[in-house]
Amino acid sequence: MAWIILMVSGVFEAGWAISLKLSHGFSRLGPTISFFVLAAVSFSGLAYAMRELPAGPAYAVWTGIGAALTAIVGMLWLGDGFSVLKMVSIVLIVAGVIGLNLAGTH
Repeated sequence: MAWIILMVSGVFEAGWAISLKLSHGFSRLGPTISFFVLAAVSFSGLAYAMRELPAGPAYAVWTGIGAALTAIVGMLWLGDGFSVLKMVSIVLIVAGVIGLNLAGTH
């Protein structure tokens, strides 16, 4: 269950990152409120999951999901531009997270 909560929290991390972008430096009320709510949910889920999971892999999964989703949303809907190098980099992030988890806690 901790892994599921962690992965959902990673999605919320992407949400708060996107909300932060859309808030334009906290000058837009809706995205600013969204940022604070999504950040609270995301960090709470991370904290809950880390009660059972090792810190390194848990944090890597949380940030990896957030970074990858944020980059994909940025390319698809926020005008960040697409490139093969960006997609390869996202794949490398995911591969790194998988590698950390496969390495175990030993």
